[in-house]
Amino acid sequence: MESDCRIPVACCRPRVLVLHALFWGLVSLRVFGAALLSEEKSTVRPVAAPCWLQEEFVVTEECARCSDFHSRSQAACTLTGYVERVNCTKSSREEYKSCRSALMEEHLFWKFEAAMLALTALFAILVVVRQRWLDRLASEKVRRQIESI
Repeated sequence: MESDCRIPVACCRPRVLVLHALFWGLVSLRVFGAALLSEEKSTVRPVAAPCWLQEEFVVTEECARCSDFHSRSQAACTLTGYVERVNCTKSSREEYKSCRSALMEEHLFWKFEAAMLALTALFAILVVVRQRWLDRLASEKVRRQIESI
């Protein structure tokens, strides 16, 4: 005899809970198992930290956009696309440091402002449309009540 789960709600609940527990158990086992395996196999080589992280420095060239050549050859260019040349005071080494340009920051600000303005307009339109829809439903309800009298 087949059980019809549409009629008694309680008969579906244990089965669904078991399936959810099994599914999430397998997902978490897969994620945490992969993380544990990658920790065992990884060999981390110590990388020398840039001198500007360890000591004081002087900026010798201001923040400028990376050229196409520098974008491919220097790791500092990959973060923001802008670099500045710094001279470390103790070791007298010159290195490149990633930086954020004021022009880039202004561009990102106006891009964000435009996105917020567009979202504001979109949600304002949605509010007006929904209010009209609700008003129409209310007037239909009143009309039906008047007709039923």
